[in-house]
Amino acid sequence: MTGLGIYIHVPFCGKKCAYCDFYSVNWTKAAAEDYTAAVLRNIRHYGDREQNVDTVYFGGGTPSLLTSAQTGSIIDGIRSCFSLEDGAEITLEANPCTLDPQKLAELRSIGVNRLSIGVQSMKDSELKTLGRIHTAERAEKAVLDAAAAGFDNISCDLMIALPDQKTDDMRYSIERLTALPVQHISAYILKTEKGTPFDCEDIRKRLPDEDGAAELYLEMVRLLEEKGFMQYEVSNFAKKGFESRHNCRYWKCEDYLGIGPAAHSCYKGRRFAAERDLRDFIDSPVQNITVTDESPCGFEESAMLRLRLREGLRLCDAGDRRAELEKKLPPLIRDGYAESDGERVWLTPKGFLMSNSVIEYLVF
Repeated sequence: MTGLGIYIHVPFCGKKCAYCDFYSVNWTKAAAEDYTAAVLRNIRHYGDREQNVDTVYFGGGTPSLLTSAQTGSIIDGIRSCFSLEDGAEITLEANPCTLDPQKLAELRSIGVNRLSIGVQSMKDSELKTLGRIHTAERAEKAVLDAAAAGFDNISCDLMIALPDQKTDDMRYSIERLTALPVQHISAYILKTEKGTPFDCEDIRKRLPDEDGAAELYLEMVRLLEEKGFMQYEVSNFAKKGFESRHNCRYWKCEDYLGIGPAAHSCYKGRRFAAERDLRDFIDSPVQNITVTDESPCGFEESAMLRLRLREGLRLCDAGDRRAELEKKLPPLIRDGYAESDGERVWLTPKGFLMSNSVIEYLVF
């Protein structure tokens, strides 16, 4: 059987960030214990010893709020109920304030081998605006402590186009972040999500306009690649060999199983999502799901996802749509949105900025 990725959604946060619309609730010791037990029940329910698992991803929320024992029991549950491959990529997202040398040593000992640290900015003024609870100094210490603990696959999140942000502010964060022992950077343009505290006129008027955000993005791509972090997806950059194996599953339409409230799956020929309700997840023998697609990963969806990757779409995968697709390419190539070598087509950084429009024109 082909490999499977398992995503564990850990819905706990110490403090909800003002820009975030991911499902999360306040952490309590009792809720974390009940949640862990529910995750283990679901792992047993879906378990298949014939199924190889080659990536595990703890996302959130703030997964590092779980104790190392709780995280370890989940990894052990996956190992018991599936065939967890030696060398599987096991990622845990973490807030810098939840990491210290002891916690990092424990995470290494239970099998976590990749960290995704939510840095967001290396300027304290920007972190305060975002409502983050750590400082730039604390983020730097978390990365250095992780490297000292033996982690050699460290990713950091970076946000750009922040309120009042100037190009020099972004450059400062990139310079300081890339000087640390990190191998991967996920970099996102801030969006004001509906219903969040950032969804207000005061924030919107402080954000760069569309042209300003585009300039920041293109400069970010240039700076990161200059530092050896090559863009392999719209928002992801890595040193050679450190691309996120788990996240690449999503863009290549490979199977992944999501467990936890609000977790999404593409598994055994269906897309489905668990209810966004921690209490429902804890109280249900098996997580309640809603099927969102009975036959995912057709050509249009696969092409759309593949074009998020710098490697792009193989033209031979377009089948009888190839001629139609090739006919649409010349203006995109002429205007600098796409490139092609005759076998593949891929978007440029300029094309990534307009990816929704470019992909809709090209594929739909």
